[in-house]
Amino acid sequence: MIIAGIYSFNNGREVIEENYTQELREVQEIIRSIDSEICKTKISKEKTMPGRLLYQPSKLNKLFRSAFVARHWQKHRIPCNYSQEYYTAEYQSRMQSSKSPFREMDFIKNKVGVEVQFGKYAFMVYNVCAKMTIFSNLKAINVGIEIVPIKEFAEQMSTGVSYFEQFVWDLEHRGVADIDIPVLILGVTKSS
Repeated sequence: MIIAGIYSFNNGREVIEENYTQELREVQEIIRSIDSEICKTKISKEKTMPGRLLYQPSKLNKLFRSAFVARHWQKHRIPCNYSQEYYTAEYQSRMQSSKSPFREMDFIKNKVGVEVQFGKYAFMVYNVCAKMTIFSNLKAINVGIEIVPIKEFAEQMSTGVSYFEQFVWDLEHRGVADIDIPVLILGVTKSS
């Protein structure tokens, strides 16, 4: 794959290039190492593109996961201990879950958090505008990198997959808040 677009949110590019050169180089090498063509295996059943051969986001995610893990990037989970102090007097919690809730970042290395997102638009926004801020507040990361498809590539996946151009437009019009951390948004696509 190639990097087709770069957007610096809250000086993400500048901060990462200056302070996390090796991690950025690894991310760039990982992207270049991904052979997206082996993920073009889904036969569309959607009304708008029946029978069309599409890229399968879950397979792309697996390739990225393998490449990041091979370079010693770690998935990172933070447990969520939910408070019960905000329930009203009328409510008694009966929640007895065997699963402990958590928030998870795809990959972290040396305080650089990476999310790979080939999904719905809301997840891209959540990753950059909420999750990365939370992980920074909890001292797990200092900066973030979000890897997303460009529009041309997303159009070769199932409908509803968001893309770099839309995400950048929204971030530019949202602006930067004082709680936002530096994030580098990388728009990716198949190799030429």
